[in-house]
Amino acid sequence: MANQTNVKEFIILGFSSIPEYQKFLYVFFLIIYITTLTVNISLIIIIRYGKQLHKPMYFLLGNLSILELCYISVTVPKIIIDIPRKRKSISFSGCMTQLFFFTFLGATETILLAVMSIDRFLAVCYPLRYTSIMSHKVCLMLAALSWIFGFLTTSFPIIKISQLHFCSANVINHFFCESAPLLKLSCSDPYFMELNVIICASSVILTSVLLTMMSYGYILQTILRIPSAKGKQKAASTCASHLIVVTTFYSTMFAMYIKPTASQGSLNKSVTMNKWISLLYTEVTPLLNPFVYSLRNEDVRTKI
Repeated sequence: MANQTNVKEFIILGFSSIPEYQKFLYVFFLIIYITTLTVNISLIIIIRYGKQLHKPMYFLLGNLSILELCYISVTVPKIIIDIPRKRKSISFSGCMTQLFFFTFLGATETILLAVMSIDRFLAVCYPLRYTSIMSHKVCLMLAALSWIFGFLTTSFPIIKISQLHFCSANVINHFFCESAPLLKLSCSDPYFMELNVIICASSVILTSVLLTMMSYGYILQTILRIPSAKGKQKAASTCASHLIVVTTFYSTMFAMYIKPTASQGSLNKSVTMNKWISLLYTEVTPLLNPFVYSLRNEDVRTKI
């Protein structure tokens, strides 16, 4: 992370614009973090020791829970520590490290959700060949590729951001180090760097969404050809949880990254909106995903 910046640390504004709610926010984030850790770890243990759950879908779901644990741990502990402090700061290297892991884990989750949609496509459209196609070795390979591609697609833009020149402005209007507000602080021309971030994010998100849409297109065709209503319901129920999760996650990612660069006049409004959108997919989604899969999945419910 070689750079020529004058800035040695950043000030994180977080939610300081609403000082009267700081105690509430502290309790809110603490409860979200503890609950998220508890439900995701519980789901991992249930999948690990439930022999009935030793299937490709649950192996990938376990990987998703591990991702959620890492994802929320990148931002929330720092928020909880900073809320009582008057001066909320983070070092330059700490900020870039947080940005890297946040982006890397987000990209990996995007890819993993697409892999899970392919798994559902194979389960519904090729039920007789599903077990032989989605062997344990294939599952391991797909999970590993999700992490590898997540790393490769995010490393270059984050390295380039860390090499930008930051002259003196160091106040981040966000609750963690995120690319959009960081780029606004650079005294280098941020246009091409913003374009680079949008292109990298778009390539990951759009490819994942395209694979997911194609998978569910074939799934829908297969379900419509099933003669019995019970058969249709059973096939649809295997995909319902995943469809809810990807809809929530992809929609917030679209809103966050795949959009035109904000003009100067709408800059403050754009950054504030990014803050609230980020809150949805960084804190709320990791909390809700295990509940979605647990409550809608009979195999998981019987093990709780």
